[in-house]
Amino acid sequence: MKSRRRRIDVNLEELDRVLDGAREAPLSEEVLKKHRAELPSPIQICDALSRNVPKLPEGVEILLANCLAHGRRQFVDVAENFPNECRYVLEMLGQVYGHDAEARERGLTPDERLRLHQERSKPVMDQLHVWLKAQLDERKTEPNSGLGQAISYLLRHWQPLTLFLREARAPLDNNIAERALKRAVLHRKNALFYRTLHGAQVGDLFMSLIHTCQLCGANSFDYLVELQRHARELAARPAEWMPWNYRETLHPTDKDPSVGAPDLHPTDKNPSVGAPDLARPDAAEL
Repeated sequence: MKSRRRRIDVNLEELDRVLDGAREAPLSEEVLKKHRAELPSPIQICDALSRNVPKLPEGVEILLANCLAHGRRQFVDVAENFPNECRYVLEMLGQVYGHDAEARERGLTPDERLRLHQERSKPVMDQLHVWLKAQLDERKTEPNSGLGQAISYLLRHWQPLTLFLREARAPLDNNIAERALKRAVLHRKNALFYRTLHGAQVGDLFMSLIHTCQLCGANSFDYLVELQRHARELAARPAEWMPWNYRETLHPTDKDPSVGAPDLHPTDKNPSVGAPDLARPDAAEL
């Protein structure tokens, strides 16, 4: 039995125009241009790759934070060869993540969370910094070894890695973005089967809605079904049919206080949204 092949017509000029626009005008630069001067400087958290830092428009400043999970991963990768040294680093970082988990559990404000980290995490990080420098300065570790490179990574990016000790809004890592990107990568693979750019844009929309539902603790299938059932109401009052409030719109007398708009701040009380709790006993296991 012969398989039927479907012909896909692609407008190469339109595709090239879209790709050129993406290369020439990074979205981050366009967003930064719209940042109001009276607001606090935005925080960008990323790994230490230089290409992750955008070219800033004139008059725009950002606070750069590096992802502590990326620094931690350097030691996880070489733990088999340097078990004692890596265990020490991972346990020290585990204490810091434990303090951050406590801030979420207690529902601390950003300023209260900052004070908690300054009181408890700063001494830990200072002690770790002294230990890291001693490993290289006293020639206890070969700089070109896997452990030496992991240590050099932390020392070289120490200031942006420890922004959470100086800025109330700074998270420890960007794990939430990393998890979101995995969903985008899966969507990219699915996009190979879209026939048109419009179809791909529709797929992008659904991907965003499904991920937002996950952040809100909403059932994405149930949400999309209700949008279809209440299409007229949705068109009239779209703000009442967001993933975080559509159930209140459906059942106004059964308001669930645990359901709200996704809060991407590090002090989010939902542990499934924030960074993993690396202070658990199994977190230090190599």
